[in-house]
Amino acid sequence: MKDGGRLAAAIEVLTEVENRHRPVQASLKDWGTSHRFAGSGDRTAIGNLVFDALRNRASLAALMKDTSPRAVVLATYALTWEKGLEALAQVLEQDRHAPEPLTPGETESLAGKGAAEMTHWEQADIPQWVWPEFEALFGVDAVREGNALATRAPIDLRVNTLKADRDKVLKRISHTGAAPTKLSPIGARIVAKPGPGRLPHIQAEEGFQKGWFELQDEASQLAASLAQAKPGEQVLDYCAGGGGKTLALAASMQNKGQLYAYDADRLRLAPIHERLKRAGVRNIQVRDPASSTLEDLKGQMDLVFIDAPCTGTGVWRRRPDSKWRLAEKALGDRIEDQRTVLQRARDYVKAGGRLAYVTCSLLPQENQHQIDWFLKENADFELVSLSESWKDLFPGQPQPKYASPRGEMLFTPASTDTDGFFVALLKRRS
Repeated sequence: MKDGGRLAAAIEVLTEVENRHRPVQASLKDWGTSHRFAGSGDRTAIGNLVFDALRNRASLAALMKDTSPRAVVLATYALTWEKGLEALAQVLEQDRHAPEPLTPGETESLAGKGAAEMTHWEQADIPQWVWPEFEALFGVDAVREGNALATRAPIDLRVNTLKADRDKVLKRISHTGAAPTKLSPIGARIVAKPGPGRLPHIQAEEGFQKGWFELQDEASQLAASLAQAKPGEQVLDYCAGGGGKTLALAASMQNKGQLYAYDADRLRLAPIHERLKRAGVRNIQVRDPASSTLEDLKGQMDLVFIDAPCTGTGVWRRRPDSKWRLAEKALGDRIEDQRTVLQRARDYVKAGGRLAYVTCSLLPQENQHQIDWFLKENADFELVSLSESWKDLFPGQPQPKYASPRGEMLFTPASTDTDGFFVALLKRRS
């Protein structure tokens, strides 16, 4: 396919996403199934156009004075991909599979003539209803943080220290361009490529098949490290899901002690068994909610780790369609879910034990405000500052910009070059 056909396909997919309110991955998959002539390079380019259009939808629509999929996709190609107005015009005129040629109004907008003044939320590519909280949190850096959330995310890997070290992994996958992560001492990163560029299929690598590394964003690695699971401890991963952080906790424990993996949704737990086997983890019990309980663990855990259900605002780089689907009601629902999880999980923490609360959200309502609420409801818990732990775990690395005076930590794409993650550690008084 030529670029004109790719543009037409991206507009078609984005139109379906908006009109039928479908997940973008499902629409892209269906398009590929019904257009088998499209090669892997074509599908990658079309997917990149769609995702980049969604990442920058508000600012591009404001620039074009048009919110239609056509306007946003054409602006993505000319501006975000930096192909330019002249190249876009040629593609539309010379490819019979391309969308209709540019209108005078589109040409004027893409040339930057008579551009309308953008609001701050449009500049930041943040949903309008989220902007007040976003601005209150980040202040003068709010637009910068929003712009960082609208970029492409890299592929981050966590080295499985039960089987390998970082030098060994980097040497084996050197052809991918992977380099050490800046903060995590056990991480590696493959930077996203621009335009139609394709990232390597890292899960096909021999090192992945052997369990030497897992896909995990650097901020997620930092969150697992800050929980400080130690060899010999009793640890409960209360919202284990597919097991990404469970595996990181197991590696920290060096396969010593006991780690329990639980999730209220048994379907989310399904992938964990294969991952445990590949990683060589031997100290994990998977507690299926349909066939077992956690009653025997109450008051017994040195650490309870909560990767709480949340809005996912911190991972909008990876899931840009969710940015525009998020509604205020969904935020309210997540807040209630988080409080339920916190109150249930607290029962498993023994006297002197720790409770780690983690979200992939940037919104204070899901983070600092939830810690305020929990401490008010549970006088037998106190907040532990992560600042000293940071110095010990990551010597020589500057403390994150958004570390709170009382010790919580917030990672963001603009400040730490990671996904957005919040981490707090609480201790149950003896």
